[in-house]
Amino acid sequence: MNRVLPALIFLIGTTVAQAQSTPFDMSGERPKGEPPVTRQIPAPQTSTPQAVPPKTAAPPTVGPQTVAPQATPPAAAAPQAATPQPQTAAPQSIAPAAPAQATQQTAPKVEKAVAAPAAFRRFVVPYSKLRLEGENDHKSWSIYLTPEQAAAPVKFNFSYQNAVVVAPEASQLTVLLNDRVVHQQPIGSSDNPSDISFDIPRGLLQPGANLLTFDASQRHRTDCDIPSTYELWSDIDPAKTYLTFAGREAEKLSTTDAIRAIGVDSSGKTQFNLVVPALAQPGSTKPILRLAQGLALLAGMPNEIFSFSTDTLPPSGPGKMTVVVGTPTELQPVFAVPPAAQTGAVATFAADPHSGQQILLISGPSWQAISSAIDMVVSPTEKDPGTRRDLLVTQRWTAPDAPLVYSGTSLSFEQLGVKTAEFSGRRFQTSFNIAIPSDFYANAYGEATILLDAAYAKDVRPGSHIDIYVNGNIATTKPITATGGGIFRQLPIRITMRHFKPGLNTVTLEAMLLADEDSACAPAATSSTTPRFALFDTSQFRIPDFARVEQRPNLAALAGTGYPYNRDGEATALFIDRIDADMLSTTATLLGQMAIVAGHPIAVEPIASSSAVGSRNAIFIGSISQLPSTILSQMNIASTSQVAWRPPTPGQGAAPDSSVTIADWRSRISGGLLQGQVDNFQGWMHRNFDISLSSLRFMPGSEQIFTPSNTNTFLIAQEANPTNDGTWTVVAAPSASDLRAGVEAMTSLLNWSRISGHITVYSGKTGKIDTVAVNRFDFVMPEPWSLTNYRLIAANWLSSNILSYAFLLVIGSLLLGIATANILSKIGRRE
Repeated sequence: MNRVLPALIFLIGTTVAQAQSTPFDMSGERPKGEPPVTRQIPAPQTSTPQAVPPKTAAPPTVGPQTVAPQATPPAAAAPQAATPQPQTAAPQSIAPAAPAQATQQTAPKVEKAVAAPAAFRRFVVPYSKLRLEGENDHKSWSIYLTPEQAAAPVKFNFSYQNAVVVAPEASQLTVLLNDRVVHQQPIGSSDNPSDISFDIPRGLLQPGANLLTFDASQRHRTDCDIPSTYELWSDIDPAKTYLTFAGREAEKLSTTDAIRAIGVDSSGKTQFNLVVPALAQPGSTKPILRLAQGLALLAGMPNEIFSFSTDTLPPSGPGKMTVVVGTPTELQPVFAVPPAAQTGAVATFAADPHSGQQILLISGPSWQAISSAIDMVVSPTEKDPGTRRDLLVTQRWTAPDAPLVYSGTSLSFEQLGVKTAEFSGRRFQTSFNIAIPSDFYANAYGEATILLDAAYAKDVRPGSHIDIYVNGNIATTKPITATGGGIFRQLPIRITMRHFKPGLNTVTLEAMLLADEDSACAPAATSSTTPRFALFDTSQFRIPDFARVEQRPNLAALAGTGYPYNRDGEATALFIDRIDADMLSTTATLLGQMAIVAGHPIAVEPIASSSAVGSRNAIFIGSISQLPSTILSQMNIASTSQVAWRPPTPGQGAAPDSSVTIADWRSRISGGLLQGQVDNFQGWMHRNFDISLSSLRFMPGSEQIFTPSNTNTFLIAQEANPTNDGTWTVVAAPSASDLRAGVEAMTSLLNWSRISGHITVYSGKTGKIDTVAVNRFDFVMPEPWSLTNYRLIAANWLSSNILSYAFLLVIGSLLLGIATANILSKIGRRE
């Protein structure tokens, strides 16, 4: 008996412990119709089970950590709150779990758990892809914050992944806000992306523009040569890089200045959704296109898209803004307009009572009043016609803004945003931006100069060199020939101006550094922090006086500064083949991008017929079949394109060409051989003497008739008008859908700067962009007249037409000889 009793007690205790370790089910005391609630309860501290109070017992005293009512999800209750405790526990101890009746009695006090307000998220990368390449690289741009966002607690989140060859022990990724380091860590996420989150110190962010910088210092794991540096990269994921603001207060938009804070979505795009019930009315076209340009300028983002609708509010989201435009009567089915709009112009932010999204409301009792409200929004973007622009605003995607250079100028690297830096790797790179006006005409002569202040260490050996690139094209190379180290003080490095173009230009400096220790490449050699090269911000970029004369046609000037439509004066005639949502979306997207590069809204006057253009500058937008054939003929575009330009639909191949003849093959064989020889000779002349066949001409040739290929889905062309006193630009595609897709693609940051020449075509299927160069153009002579400028114009023209220069040189020599002989014949003594 004495042996059986302890075994029985042990068996009962084990059974009770197992029962307490299983989930506690209150289904027996649950009110009818309520779903079962299961909570995991840990084992109690004592092995003695507590008796369950009877149903008639009073509820025990509940401590501060009261168990949530049954309506609350299980995750909301802490496990300790359900742990049974002795009745005699101290007051600070957790109270025992209450029975069902007690829980039901306390339920009215906390009927439902209040969920924490969702955080407001703002994406911050204005690109579809962000890659930091090489041994040193950084990207800087500004983000605009409202006062509410700047005052709110903020977390910064980003995700990155790097190349497997990046050595984490010698590589660092740094995030800076307003030039203050807020995060720094080794780069070591080659297998999978790493998600990083950290708090931003209070008071660091400010209302308005805030500078964000990603800086990467990367070294190779194993290799020490220069080619290996091209294998180094770190990708920042735009979809996972954002600011998180606590609460929803930061989401509120109080004034129209908050348009600047629209930001981007997860792919780097910005979208304005305009709801205009009276979209089809002719009188509404001009004011809403003016509004679109004002919105584009206020936001200042690089990838802006406009979309129009008439009857529904589109869903909101990051990087999107809904704008409702119309009279109270027109907007009644869409949005409840405040009473103030019945008597006067209104431009304000309002909340949609159904979705809760904030919209920009522009309304008034008439469209005249609506135009006044639009003026209130757009007026901050206007400029005085007599004011010269000194900057090209680029800070929303690359900071700082690019200075606009009109004549001979010298700018220090510090003014251009390049800071003094020391470098211990093998390939150092840095870049800066400058802007050139639309009347730039110096692509065939002249040189800019970098006066370099730099130093290199004594272990840098000859064979190292400094390369200068302009817009991705190699411009010059400066070799390092001395040994034992050296200091460059205002070392002149001349840069040909051939690769400069109107608008934004990027100049990149690269130092290729060779050292004896790189040949040995000992272990941990890439981790050395001993500086090899130093660049000082006292270096200067000097550009000489250059010829200034406007040219027609010149699509590069259109893409660079909006020329000629950026000129203040008579409004530009705008022909649209039809007024509907798709066509206005296309037009607003194009005009918005043109306004950004022009720096102000472009005055347009919609016309119903091409005959109403007169001698004004004009823009024609539409499906090619709907454009007047006379316009296409003026653009040197084949009129047959109106019927023949039909890209194959998906899954449908091009029709086979059955018109091949023996004569075609004979010309292909003989002509192909000859053409190959000509191409080889032309390449040899260009490499050795920098002479192309196009420059071996007396006068520019005439433009050839252009026929777009069926692989192309979009074109933009420019030419002088028939009276030669204006510029016409045609934007066309085979269909309205192709036109909208083409405009959205070509106005993106990646493609807009690639518009140049006389015609630019784009393929939506392949993404390929081709240009047709300008053969013959007209000068628009500048005012006032200047002998120096005319001399520079003549110098550039003669440099572009070598045979004409040679011919004039021979004629000049003959005239000089004749004049000299004539003078000598009249002096001296005759025998």
